[in-house]
Amino acid sequence: MFVGNFYRKIGRMAKARKDETEKAALPGRLRKNLALTPGTASALAMVSRESRLLRVAVDTGGTFTDFVALWQGRLFCLKLPSTPHAPEEALLIGIRRFLEDRNPSRIEVVHGTTVGTNAILERKGARTALLTTKGFEDLLEIGRQNRPKLYALGPSKPAPLVASELRLGVPERVGVRGAILRRLDSSAVMAMKDPLRKAGVESIAVVYLFSFANPRHEEETGMLLQDLGLPVSLSCRVLPEHREYERMSTTVLNAYIAPILRRYLDRAAGGVKKMAESMGIEEPPASSLWVMQSNGGALSASRAVEQPIQTALSGPAGGVVAAAAWARLVGYPQVIAFDMGGTSTDVSLVGGAQAASRGGRIGGYPVGIPLLPIQTVAAGGGSIARVDAGGALRVGPESAGADPGPVCYGRGGEITVTDAHLVLGRLGPDGLLGGQMSLDVIRTREFFEKFSREHLAALCGIGAEEENLVEKLAQGILEVINVRMARAIQLVSAESGKDPRDFPLLAYGGAGGLHACDLADALEIRQAIIPRDPGLFSALGGLFSDFVRDYVETLLQAQEQTEEEDLRRIFDRLAARAEGEFSAEGFSKAERTLLFFLDLRYAGQGFEITTPYTEEYVRQFHQLHELKYGYADWGRKIEIVSLRVQGRGIPQKPTLVPEKEMGPEVPKEGLLGERAIWLAGRHRTARFFQRERLLPGNRMEGPAVILEYSGTTVVPPGWAVRVDGYRNLLLTRQGG
Repeated sequence: MFVGNFYRKIGRMAKARKDETEKAALPGRLRKNLALTPGTASALAMVSRESRLLRVAVDTGGTFTDFVALWQGRLFCLKLPSTPHAPEEALLIGIRRFLEDRNPSRIEVVHGTTVGTNAILERKGARTALLTTKGFEDLLEIGRQNRPKLYALGPSKPAPLVASELRLGVPERVGVRGAILRRLDSSAVMAMKDPLRKAGVESIAVVYLFSFANPRHEEETGMLLQDLGLPVSLSCRVLPEHREYERMSTTVLNAYIAPILRRYLDRAAGGVKKMAESMGIEEPPASSLWVMQSNGGALSASRAVEQPIQTALSGPAGGVVAAAAWARLVGYPQVIAFDMGGTSTDVSLVGGAQAASRGGRIGGYPVGIPLLPIQTVAAGGGSIARVDAGGALRVGPESAGADPGPVCYGRGGEITVTDAHLVLGRLGPDGLLGGQMSLDVIRTREFFEKFSREHLAALCGIGAEEENLVEKLAQGILEVINVRMARAIQLVSAESGKDPRDFPLLAYGGAGGLHACDLADALEIRQAIIPRDPGLFSALGGLFSDFVRDYVETLLQAQEQTEEEDLRRIFDRLAARAEGEFSAEGFSKAERTLLFFLDLRYAGQGFEITTPYTEEYVRQFHQLHELKYGYADWGRKIEIVSLRVQGRGIPQKPTLVPEKEMGPEVPKEGLLGERAIWLAGRHRTARFFQRERLLPGNRMEGPAVILEYSGTTVVPPGWAVRVDGYRNLLLTRQGG
């Protein structure tokens, strides 16, 4: 695992130039993103229509909270440490900083949050009760009989989120086509209210059999439970589709996180409104706080409170939206999006005809909502290194998070991936965030030496006096974490039937640039792209997102027995709902659009494929089936399972204009100096650059390290870099 020798003494880096870019990165000051053409009417379409609208996109992560604001044709960036005990605190502090010295007439905030997701993963949701059709109380625990871990000796299903004594059966029954076979016993529901109060229930899920075909009983139950003052999640509103188990699981998850997300969004929205009122900002016609959804769109905070499960992958979705916009910008039909933050890494194949898929798992529990196809692994800059019982070096899944953080932050007590980069000399001497966050090199090295004495000698069969023991340990940590992330990229590519070598790697997140070239080498990818402000890239996705809602009605009918008029009648009904709700949210007719889909499958199949509704939807289904499963049976009968309408409110988005490319020579102020670091298994001298001072057209070759406000990019030997007109770093592997 460990090869080569490291340098004996870390060289001193040339004194960093304290230019105006570094000064502007201090707290309370915002930097202009020079990738935009400033001051021109054509740079942003929205400038001429509503120049005093301040739009702020926020991504709350486990370590940092990232902000990107759009104001009068310019983008501004800010990065703050997260406040895990009260996530809204960092959110409101950042928004207040953007309001300083500005006088907007309106403010809109698009927010990616992990509050609900963390509650599920950590099993810290509300005490939830489940009301279901009598006789089906144990469906939540029985689930399906598939085995995700085929060779596991024992059961691997997570424990139900609702205790058995809180799963209550209600006398009622609806048929598969919606006919009422047994009327709801209202007295039985009323009799349950006092026991629910005494049991300390905080939220209620209601899931009746076939309520997607006739929601009457669920809606009546919701009205009967109103006076309890608790959130009530009805499956006919959360997921009005067939498959009882998935519908029940999704509705229970929705109820499980509803009180937590409601309290958080109430505090966040209330804080934004209070700030706006104190500055005389007028009340907007629609919500001023929007939340990113798992499907890559956004929805208002009021809708998110009703359906919090829609925000399950809120944070990673923003990065995928931004990656899709960037892929179009640089002219690639598809890219591999690689987002490495402080706690986790998210990977997705972005572009082409890819859309949100239906269904997935969160914390081991199935959900039926639309999800972007994102592969997540617990691998980030804060991932903790340890030695397991068998003497093998492990990294993660535990993370140091924002508090206490890595050892180099000065409080943490367990070495992490970030600490490994520091002791290898790959981070700037002034620390992170343009010098705002200093890093303790001496303390970090002491922790590595202690860890080496305790574990590494036995692990590698080397003596405690072995030279460069610390560096070998740090290199090993990076190699272990790289293997885990490379597997995630291979998995997401294989699921799409694609070869990762055919696409560039778009790397972002605070740690993305540190690992991009190593991963590309491991996967034989020839090119990597590092966007400007990579540590803020997921937040940027909020400015490129549409406001999306999905509407569905289950049909379960053979295609040859279905008339086009029947389909149009259902689509018209769903479209009318969408038009009414988007109009109420403040979107004009010109700002909204509707997309129509059918869920189709071959007769006898258990799962379906979502297909665009066109005159040739049958042919398209066969083609999509062949693409997904490797074959198509053109003579087999097709079943229409559900009809879907996706409503999209389309806000004005940033329009980036490329700058004129200059010569290949890096300006004198862009080069910070040279320093000896550990790269490719041995001591090498690398040049350090300040990214904010690089110009379009500049070219560099590795070994090099490129520093910037929100991230660091390592360029190994054998790689070359070019800065394009959008200030992206285009890294290309030289040779074969």
